[in-house]
Amino acid sequence: DALGVEHQAIHIKNDALDHKTKLLSGSKTRFVPLLYYFFSSLHTHLLIIWRNLPGPKMKDFAIPCKSWSSYYNRKQHSAFRAQELCGARDQERGKFIMLDIKITRTTAPKAKPDESNLGFGKKFTDHMFVMDYTEGEGWHDARIVPYGPFELDPATVVFHYAQEIFEGMKAYRTADDTVQLFRPDCNAKRFQDSADRLCIPKIPVEDYIQAVETLVDVDRDWVPHSDGASLYIRPFVFANDVGLGVHASKHYIFCIICAPSGAYYAEGINPVRIYVEDEYIRAAPGLTGFTKCGGNYAASIKAGELAEEQGYAQVLWLDGVEKKYVEEVGSMNIMFKIDGKVYTAATVGTVLPGVTRRSCIELLKDWGYEVVEGKIAIADIMAAAREGKLEEVFGTGTAAVVSPVKELVWKGEHAYIGDGKIGPVTQKLYDTMTGMQWGKIPDTKGWIVPVEKKN
Repeated sequence: DALGVEHQAIHIKNDALDHKTKLLSGSKTRFVPLLYYFFSSLHTHLLIIWRNLPGPKMKDFAIPCKSWSSYYNRKQHSAFRAQELCGARDQERGKFIMLDIKITRTTAPKAKPDESNLGFGKKFTDHMFVMDYTEGEGWHDARIVPYGPFELDPATVVFHYAQEIFEGMKAYRTADDTVQLFRPDCNAKRFQDSADRLCIPKIPVEDYIQAVETLVDVDRDWVPHSDGASLYIRPFVFANDVGLGVHASKHYIFCIICAPSGAYYAEGINPVRIYVEDEYIRAAPGLTGFTKCGGNYAASIKAGELAEEQGYAQVLWLDGVEKKYVEEVGSMNIMFKIDGKVYTAATVGTVLPGVTRRSCIELLKDWGYEVVEGKIAIADIMAAAREGKLEEVFGTGTAAVVSPVKELVWKGEHAYIGDGKIGPVTQKLYDTMTGMQWGKIPDTKGWIVPVEKKN
């Protein structure tokens, strides 16, 4: 079948092929011929000829093995695809090339903050990780440097067109002084998905994790010792071309900063009141709801402010088309326990695929609960509350882990959950998740990654 991709590649469908990936690079050359494989049998042999094709030329390019369309549907993705597949090639040989991270330590260390008054995202560690991207060169110059500001031109494109993405994760200190991460590979893969949607060059999963681990190791002393406190980690990428015009940038900066943060529930877990928003929307099909990009959060502020003015802690978002199906609560995923089953919105493009959400679903299934991922009408939830079947409601996210809900209000109707107290399933999820994260209970799922002392 001919596939109309930009570089006129020929894709012959053959599910039985033993695919392999080859990487070709040439900084000054055009495309060269690539003779792929010949196969005998009932299947069609595959021949790809790649030479002097019209259109944009990649300076480093790769021939992927799974899906031509996924690799060539956007010309902006050319260079980073090559770099990503280069990593895959080296992994096949058993020698993935690690980043060469240069470390420059601060000469003026900050005083460590009072752990009883950390707050969230207000105080930052001594260092930050930085890596640059240049079209044709890929990601380069990985380094850890003293924490400090960037000098950016007023015409830097991120200020005008918001081409940026971010992640959120934590490092935890256990009783035996081990510092560890929770499922960093999931954050790394979601970061790639966000990058793909925003036309930002992907960062290989291994490089992302190495960068996080190295920075946490360098600033290990900043990981709080107090119970419930943690080191919040914020990786982000932004476009830093200078000039006006809506198109993918040719230069990017990948940065990671860290902030010691206090216990989310310093005075115990208090269930919250939620306002169901039926005017403003957070996301719609085909947009960026499944990514972590700043625009999603900026667009949510208006509704959040209005809800707060009425005494509600968060907004429960409905779908952007019919405004009848629940999606997320504030910046968290949300789950409903109704008549013994747990319901949550499916992550099909408008809902962020949360790492905590995913982990809670796995635990719930391990415990024998039926978890239904799909469309959940707010009308059905309110009806369940009237019938006494709405047993528990809770949000899930990195910051709070789980956040119990005691009240929902929609179109003037109030639904009260669990006598205003945290439910047993919500409590068990919280205890299990935090127990593994802080090393209080065994990690039976293989989710914990210790950060080795190397620097």
